[in-house]
Amino acid sequence: MASTQKSRPRWRWGTYRWLILLIIVGNVLAVRAYAPIMPHVQVPAEVVAGPFQVPVLGELALTNTLIALLIADVILILIALRVRLATRSGELVLSGFPAAIEALVEAIYGLVESTAGKWARQIFPWMATIVLLVLVVNWMELIPGVDSIGSFHAPHAGLPAYETKTLFSIGDLKVGTITKEVHLEESEAGHAEESEGEDEAHATETGVAGFTPWVRVTSTDLNFTVALALISVTMTQVIGVRALGPGYFSKFFAFKNFGRMWFREKLGPFDVLMPFIDIFVGILETVAEIAKIISFSFRLFGNIFAGAVLLFVIGSLVPVLVQSGFLLLEFMVGLIQALVFGMLTMVFMTMATQSHDGHGEEHS
Repeated sequence: MASTQKSRPRWRWGTYRWLILLIIVGNVLAVRAYAPIMPHVQVPAEVVAGPFQVPVLGELALTNTLIALLIADVILILIALRVRLATRSGELVLSGFPAAIEALVEAIYGLVESTAGKWARQIFPWMATIVLLVLVVNWMELIPGVDSIGSFHAPHAGLPAYETKTLFSIGDLKVGTITKEVHLEESEAGHAEESEGEDEAHATETGVAGFTPWVRVTSTDLNFTVALALISVTMTQVIGVRALGPGYFSKFFAFKNFGRMWFREKLGPFDVLMPFIDIFVGILETVAEIAKIISFSFRLFGNIFAGAVLLFVIGSLVPVLVQSGFLLLEFMVGLIQALVFGMLTMVFMTMATQSHDGHGEEHS
């Protein structure tokens, strides 16, 4: 009697095994042909183009972290359009990628609703936007080419220079690669910097150049993390005023106990000290709001910047296979940091809607 039990297909495992082996062998050959080097690590973002004179705003430059932010914005818009098309197609139950996005958004809303109650509709857009934006920005660190594909330029004094090799040319465009890092004297770097404006191809023609990546993870730029922290803390105050009205500011300026003292017939030692304690607590609350900005900014910046440096170091020391484990680690760190930033924003906004007097009164 023939067995009716379905056998598991084995060809997939065999195909994947040979594919992985082929990738490893190709990686080894590529490393032997072009030995990896430790890229230059710096905190400020590198300027890719500019500066440009913008009306009202003044002089602005296009940096590699700004390019990464624009790419992340485009990715989020495309995701939104994809989900929108799926919902308008008439399908009652989404499937595939739109279903995954729907599940993520529903999970975020359920978390906000269980925490903030009736203020969930005001808080949810801010938390969801922060989580999705920071998540996409952080995961751009895992895309090949980020921090590694860019343009050569004449080496500048004080910055590292690299020996380059031109691979091929397309008209005036020269495509090349870095072979090793070299150390130039300050006079040599200064001379190359002076001639940069005369001939943009000078770097690849001479074989020694500086390097600027076109895309760098936006979370490694303090400008982005500080701006995001300012938005979070500012909107926390706005939601607090919406919920409690002008009384929200009583936690910063608590002078009401001064007036109450004059209407009491008998004052105890604690009654006299209470107004001064309230003022001191108000100062602490103000300091705490400023500390939130610092905490938000440096937590996200520190984790992602350290992860990028770790990938640089591992990729330059052990370029074959080992870096894959650290890519998985950075995948989890990027996810956790996005959730932490969003959840802390939600918690602070929820706390801002609560009355400071303990009566639970809310401004309508």
